[in-house]
Amino acid sequence: MAYYSQFSKESLDALRLELEQQLKRYESENHDLNMARGKPCSDQLDLSNALLDIKIPLEKNPNDDFRNYGTLDGIPQTKNLFAEILEVDPSEIIIGGNSSLNMMYSTLAKVMLFGTSEEEEPWCHIKDLKFLCPVPGYDRHFAICEKFGMEMINVDMTDEGPNMDQVEALVAKDPSIKGIWCVPKFSNPTGITYSDRVVERLAKMKTAATDFRIIWDNAYVVHELYDDTQPLMNIMDACKAIGTEDRPYLFTSMSKVTFAGASVAAMAASKNNIDFILGIMGVQTIGSDKINQYRHSAFLKDLQGVKNHMKKHAKIIKPKFDMVLKILDEQLSDRHIATWSIPRGGYFINLDVMEGCAKEVVTMAESVGLKLTPAGATYPYGKDPYDRNIRIAPTFPPMDELEKAIEILCVCIELVSIHKYIQRLDQKTEIAL
Repeated sequence: MAYYSQFSKESLDALRLELEQQLKRYESENHDLNMARGKPCSDQLDLSNALLDIKIPLEKNPNDDFRNYGTLDGIPQTKNLFAEILEVDPSEIIIGGNSSLNMMYSTLAKVMLFGTSEEEEPWCHIKDLKFLCPVPGYDRHFAICEKFGMEMINVDMTDEGPNMDQVEALVAKDPSIKGIWCVPKFSNPTGITYSDRVVERLAKMKTAATDFRIIWDNAYVVHELYDDTQPLMNIMDACKAIGTEDRPYLFTSMSKVTFAGASVAAMAASKNNIDFILGIMGVQTIGSDKINQYRHSAFLKDLQGVKNHMKKHAKIIKPKFDMVLKILDEQLSDRHIATWSIPRGGYFINLDVMEGCAKEVVTMAESVGLKLTPAGATYPYGKDPYDRNIRIAPTFPPMDELEKAIEILCVCIELVSIHKYIQRLDQKTEIAL
């Protein structure tokens, strides 16, 4: 039984008036609060300032001079570092610029123009090209598909990852479905980590498309908030075990490890995929920023160095997550008007409000100075079919601003929910969460 369903219309009206007065007080305070994107805060960026002081070795051997052209796939030190992080061989790594999103876009652009191999036709020749999109998911993934004219097909997210019954049924019968987006660890925005069973099924599933690809965006692979988080099965090992090693393209970056605007990104894939992609890249570029690559590998050193560095991040942002969850629990847990994730890592808290309420909540919050990720952004084309999902990004605001932001958000959720209850009481219809 929902909490507000026990109220009379008169009681709901009285509570509505009280909350509207509270909202007016927030409006009079002229807030400028922003939780729209998952950005590191200044304190997190300061953790890597020493990276800027690292001196570049001046090699007498011209072939090893990081200041010059060359080394298309990245310097060995940085390849070794990312190989540890992604649990692959260094020969299966390509180092890019500062953005894994750029590498994902560039990789799909190559596939659109040239296919996945010499034997496969370019995807731009495929009629009604489709991609699977676990939802709620990452809006920038969806924007890439939309830019390339790919039809996006929603797949439900579960507590273990994508609903594999849906995925397997779709890919088995339709050769125009060419891939699936995956954020496998601390998924954006739900925070879940894919189970071993999901990883195994992704590796072994039968696909009608012989050139089906998994875009394995492992952006949060090292972003732990706790020491006891669920490990992620190695997708490359799972695929190699059954002969589908060409299926996954893996990506990650240091964007939220060091400097968000000046980090290093990497791609991992099978030898066949790496050779094919490097053959195209050799025309596109002579190589990425090797000085920045060296600085990152010298600063972080190895996987243990990355883990030690990320504990410093966790010390800064975990209190923010804890405070958001505490306020949500105190303000909303007994209302039965919202549910939310309790992530063990990553950058987001996934919030579901009552069906048909998310857009109104976001609009109301913005009217009193709180900017949130647009409702619907976590679904392809910006269309949440239930209008209930909101992504909370706690990392960027200072603690005092974050506290005020969540208090405002909770009032907006309550007020919109009460409006919905009163409307449904007038119409004598049932409430859906």
